[in-house]
Amino acid sequence: MAQQWEVAIVGGGPCGLTAALYAARAGLRVALFEARYPGGQMTEAYVIENFPGFPEGILGGELAERIEKQAGRFGVQVSYAQVTGVRTAGGLAVLAGEQEHPARALIIATGAQPRHLEVPGEAELTGHGVSYCATCDGALFRGKAVVVVGGGNSAIQEALFLGKLARSVLVVHRRDQLRADRVLQERAFTSTAIQFAWNTVVERIEGEGTMRSLLLRDTVTGATRRQDAEGVFIYIGTEPNSGMLPPEMARDERGFVITDSRFATSVPGVFAAGDVRSGSLRQVVCAAAEGAQAAVYAHQYLEGQG
Repeated sequence: MAQQWEVAIVGGGPCGLTAALYAARAGLRVALFEARYPGGQMTEAYVIENFPGFPEGILGGELAERIEKQAGRFGVQVSYAQVTGVRTAGGLAVLAGEQEHPARALIIATGAQPRHLEVPGEAELTGHGVSYCATCDGALFRGKAVVVVGGGNSAIQEALFLGKLARSVLVVHRRDQLRADRVLQERAFTSTAIQFAWNTVVERIEGEGTMRSLLLRDTVTGATRRQDAEGVFIYIGTEPNSGMLPPEMARDERGFVITDSRFATSVPGVFAAGDVRSGSLRQVVCAAAEGAQAAVYAHQYLEGQG
């Protein structure tokens, strides 16, 4: 069995990295487990313009590297391994790399993933016209024609946000009516910047190097048409990365982890922060802030354990 850490953190996005930085600076022995690379979804944003301290913006990957390097200064041990589970019975442990990594406290910072359309061109053009966060990337499309896919609250809220920046906004929805709250619908319908394509789905996202158009299909007639656009924002749902967590850890109806005001989960010694947490605001700066708070509360928990 591997050595016991004081704090083990699952997830290396802005939340997990910041939690590791704060815990390590408090003098704790910290291990961070990340399946792919530091930064998580932050690296999918070509430029982050709303993180404090970078008036000209910063590349998502560069910000991730900076935070990882900063955490490394204080002795955080980073392991790039797929976490397959979390043990809570008989002591806490992270299951990764075919090994158990025991810890006195855990911070779950596994984030969430936007649902993808799974159409040709989506993966290739993510970060080059394809986005899942208008608040993050909207300013890059000022004065341009964009498309929003979806009909729920998130889609319409972001369409309204983009309507203040973009030249035009086309909301593409597979149904003939929105699912968003009535007040949001009323705002969208009265906006001169927003138009709607009902009973319509995206068949393909097109462009070389950067997005140029979409191929749309009418679900009633089957007819297809090409829609010129320089950006598409996809809002068809979000899924938490919580599948590897034990069933005794309380979650809401969508699978997001439920915590109290101190980021403690229903399992003693286990904390959750960032996008995987129920009620979290999915922004880089908020994820970092929650990671810092979770680390502070985890430290206080350990001090109380003696």
